[in-house]
Amino acid sequence: MIGGARSGKSRFAEGLADGTVGDVTYIATAEAWDDEMRTRIAAHQADRPAHWDTVDAPIDLRAALTAHARPGGAVLVDCLTLWLSNLMLKERNLEAEGDQLCGQLDTLEGEIIFVSNEVGQGIVPDNAMARTFRDAQGRLNQKLAACADQVFLITAGLPLQLKPHHTSHLQRGA
Repeated sequence: MIGGARSGKSRFAEGLADGTVGDVTYIATAEAWDDEMRTRIAAHQADRPAHWDTVDAPIDLRAALTAHARPGGAVLVDCLTLWLSNLMLKERNLEAEGDQLCGQLDTLEGEIIFVSNEVGQGIVPDNAMARTFRDAQGRLNQKLAACADQVFLITAGLPLQLKPHHTSHLQRGA
């Protein structure tokens, strides 16, 4: 799922995950640095079904995916944008982290659903850090879309399927 802020992408992803037969694990990448973020996190928690498992993985997303992906189940990662910003703040190699995440998808079982922001459709940011982040987010979205079975763009709460589901065993992902 990709889309802008408040586009409905998390709600759509949660609906897809809730429609799976098995258990759902929600991997949260947000960190509560201030009251406003704590409020956002609480709202997301209240929107999810109580029977879902929640795992916090602001940095080590790949380990969380390995630990929780299983046949018949679903893992919903919300969101890649916060994960990427966490990595950037830790001065990690964003390109390598994205490559490793995409490469891991073929090894995971079950449904893996990613939520990510489309941040490159607005104005050009006025500072180098924001431009670097925007570019890294765009590259990560492209990378994961290439290895995903399906890709949806969510705008105004409406899904537009950009990449249809294929049954080929060669395609995996979100």
